[in-house]
Amino acid sequence: MARYDSVILGGRVVLPNYGVVPCAIGVTAGRIAALADDLRACDGDEAIDAAGMVVFPGGVDAHFHLGIYRDLATDAESETESSLVGGVTTVLSYFRTGQHYLNRTGPYREIFPAVLEATRGRVHTDVGFHIAPMTRAQLDEIGWLVGEAGVASFKYYFFYKGINLAADSSDAKSYTMSDSYDFGHLYAMMEQVAAADAKYGADGRVSLSLHCENAELIKLFIERVKGSGLPPLEAYSKARPPMTERLSIHEAGVLADAARVRVNLLHLSSEEAMIAAGQLHGLYPGLDVRLETTLHHLCLSYDMLEGKGLGGKVNPPIRERRDVEALWDGVKSGAISWIASDHACCTESMKGDELWPALPGFGGTALLYPVLISEGYHKRGLSLERIAELASANPARAYACYPRKGAITVGADADFAIVDLDREEVVNPELLHSAQDHTPFQDIRVKGWPVHTILRGRSVYRNGEVISPPSGTFLARPNSAAHAARAPR
Repeated sequence: MARYDSVILGGRVVLPNYGVVPCAIGVTAGRIAALADDLRACDGDEAIDAAGMVVFPGGVDAHFHLGIYRDLATDAESETESSLVGGVTTVLSYFRTGQHYLNRTGPYREIFPAVLEATRGRVHTDVGFHIAPMTRAQLDEIGWLVGEAGVASFKYYFFYKGINLAADSSDAKSYTMSDSYDFGHLYAMMEQVAAADAKYGADGRVSLSLHCENAELIKLFIERVKGSGLPPLEAYSKARPPMTERLSIHEAGVLADAARVRVNLLHLSSEEAMIAAGQLHGLYPGLDVRLETTLHHLCLSYDMLEGKGLGGKVNPPIRERRDVEALWDGVKSGAISWIASDHACCTESMKGDELWPALPGFGGTALLYPVLISEGYHKRGLSLERIAELASANPARAYACYPRKGAITVGADADFAIVDLDREEVVNPELLHSAQDHTPFQDIRVKGWPVHTILRGRSVYRNGEVISPPSGTFLARPNSAAHAARAPR
C-alpha cells in the first residue's frame, strides 16, 4: 500500500520567509504529510513530476468581488476558474448589502447563508468572505459573524460616505441601502471589530479593511475635470486624485488608534498613499496596520491605456508611472504586506462608451503569480520567497487562515502552484479563463506561469486546462476547528 496519496518530485519548493529548497512533498488526505529529500514515485498513488519547476504555496487572492455585477453563482464558477490560471487556490471575496451583489438589505443572519448556498458546489478554489456592515443593525451582527459564521474581516468604504460616486449620483442611501453611513458608523464598526478580535483573536487576526478615498473632495474634482478634454483614464485619475486617498488614510489612522482596531489599507494606488501609510506607523506605533496594493496598480499607468477604451476604469484609479514605481519601492522595502487582484468581472458592455457612468473594475486573478514573477522576479530581482509571502503567506496571516493556507509545512492544506519560471505568454482574454471579454493587460508579455495548480491535494488545472469540476469549499475563519464546526454550511 502506498504511503501517500500523491508525491510531488523534483521541484524547488518555495518556503515563505525562509527560502527555496529542493525537496519532495508527500500529500495525504488533502494535507501536506511530508517534506523530504528521499521520496520516490512508488511512495504515492500518484507521482507529480515537478522537475525544472518551482513549487509555490497556492495563492491567496485576498481582494475579490464575486457576484458584484453578475449572478453570484454563475460568477463564482467562472471567476474562480480564472483564479486557477494564476496559481490561486484561495479567494477571499468582499460582500455587502445594497445595490450590486444580491441587491437587497437586511440581517446577515438571513443573507449570509444565502451567499454560501449560492456558491456551494460552484467554486474552483476555497472561498472565504469579508463582510461590509452597511446598517446600524448589521453592526450588532459582527460578533455573530466572527464567532459563529466564519467571517474574520470586515470593510468600510470611505467614498460611500455622503455621496454615491460609484453610480455618479448623490443618492447614497438608495445605493448602499444604509441608514447612517458616516464616521459615526465607522467608529462603531471599529469598536465592534476590536471587541470581536479581543474575544476570538487568539484563533486568528480579526480586522477591518478600508477603502480610502474622500467622497466630498472627489465630488469637487469630478466637476472640475468634466469637460477638460483629457483622455478618459487620465481624467478619472485627476477626478479622484491621490490627495483624496492620503486624507482618508490619515482619518483612518486617528479613528483606528482610538478604537484599537487592526486595519488593512486596501489597494493603495499612489506615492502619496504610500507616504501617508508610512506616516501612520510613526504617529501610532502600536497600531496594527497592513498595506495592500494590486496587480494593476503595480503594472499599469493611464498613459499605457490611452486610446484603448474604458476597460481600465477602476477605484482607486490607475495612476502615473511614478506612482507605479513608488508602489514597487514599497514592495521591495517590505512596506507593502500583500498583493491582490481586486478581481471584479466586468464586461465591455458594462463599461460602455462614457466615462462617468461606466462601471469600475475588471478581472485580474489569473495574473497573480505571473505578474509578480514577471515584473518582480525577472525585472526587479524580487526573491521567490518574497513573492510567496506577497501572494500567499502574508494575506493568509492577515486574514486568519494561516497556516492552513499560505504555508508549505506539514499539516497545511496541500495547495500548490507549480510554476515554469521561463514560460512566456502574451496576455489576452482567452488565456485568463474569465467570463470577462477584455483585459487592460491585453498584449503585455508576461514571463513565468503556473503549469499545474493543486487544491487540497487534487490537481485542478494543468497546462492551460481546468481538469476538475468545482471542488472548492467555504473557508471559515478565524482558522480553528471550533469555528469551522460552527460555521453555516
